[in-house]
Amino acid sequence: MDGEVLEKIYKERLEERIISYLAEIKNLDLLVAMDIYYHSKLADRIAAGVYGIQYLDYKVLVQILEENEAELFNR
Repeated sequence: MDGEVLEKIYKERLEERIISYLAEIKNLDLLVAMDIYYHSKLADRIAAGVYGIQYLDYKVLVQILEENEAELFNR
């Protein structure tokens, strides 16, 4: 496997952990948590690899999402 494939797999698993953890701590349905995550700027930044954000712990990333994109939780 080359580096690009490994990076893609890593990001997919990171997204799974973020969504699951978000659903757990906010008591959300997984589909709602997915909707929140995929409509966030955080998801775009992780996909683009901005500033290496994808290498932060998934719990830290959920905290960043909660703090910086609170409006997503009020839909």
